[in-house]
This record gives sequence, C-alpha cells and structure tokens, in this order.
Amino acid sequence: MKWINHVLIAGAVTAVWNPVLVPVAVAGSTAPDWLEWIPPLFGRRSPKHRTVTHFVSYWLLGLAFGLVLWDWHHVVAAFAAGGLSHVVADACTIQGVPLGWWSDRRFHLFGGRFRTGQSGEYWFAGAVVLACVAVGMLSRHWGGGEFSPFLFDWADYYKSGLIDAKEWKDNRFRWL
Repeated sequence: MKWINHVLIAGAVTAVWNPVLVPVAVAGSTAPDWLEWIPPLFGRRSPKHRTVTHFVSYWLLGLAFGLVLWDWHHVVAAFAAGGLSHVVADACTIQGVPLGWWSDRRFHLFGGRFRTGQSGEYWFAGAVVLACVAVGMLSRHWGGGEFSPFLFDWADYYKSGLIDAKEWKDNRFRWL
C-alpha cells in the first residue's frame, strides 16, 4: 500500500482512541518501511522489503509491551499500533506479510486482493476512515464530555462559559 493510505488508516484509528497520539501513530504507520533504510547507514545490508520489519508478531509484541508492561503517556503503544496498522494493511495486498521469523508463508487478509497504487486500496482506506469517523462521532471522544484537540464543540464551550458570544458566533460553523 501507499504511505498516504497507511497514514490515513493509522491516523483515523488513533484519533478514535486518543487524538493527541495521532502524530506518534502516523510515524509508526510508516516505520516498517523506513526502518529498512537504517542498516545501510551503519554499513550493513538493507533487508528485503516486507521481511523483518513487517513481521506481524514484532508489532503485536510491541503493542502488548506498550499496553501491559511499560509506556510513557501511551507513546510506545501508539507507535506500535501505527506499525501494526501498516502490516495489517499490507496483509490485504497480493504480496502479504510474514507472521514471524518462524514462518516462510505469508499472511493475507481479504484474500490479498489489493494491488499497491490501484483504486482498491484507496477505497479500503476511505472505508476505514469513514468507519472511524462514525465511531468517533458516536463515542464520548468526539461527542462532548472529553477534550478533543481536533474537533471543537463551540456551543458547549459557550454554554460552560469558556468563550464569549462573539467567539462562539465567529466559530460556530468551524468544526476543525
């Protein structure tokens, strides 16, 4: 899949979970690809694409580590969730991804029907984003109750006295 789709999927999923962590998850969503560029910087051979950095098990272990053992403000979990979203999205493509070092087979979702750069992957990413927007609108994160740095509830701010009538009037039709 293209990076734009990885970024959209990870950003949308993380925005439902915790909007503040979107930049960390976006960095994690591209990490399986840019981690392949690091070994040549130290004079080592670059791994083949969709091998070591795309093991589903590594990203699951990173997510479990961040959620269960140790995490600083959920940064490790958000980065690992972004990487996991990358490899799961790549599992939808024809090439698939390996589950781990122990397996020589590739893992596929939806029968590996998507081809990189073709319309199917964009439709898939768009569907994930729309589903996340729907969940976000129905959940407590975007419907009020909790602060969301991306979607402002100007009417609620006015009712609670945080802003005055002029600021509400100027911003009432701005949601982003």
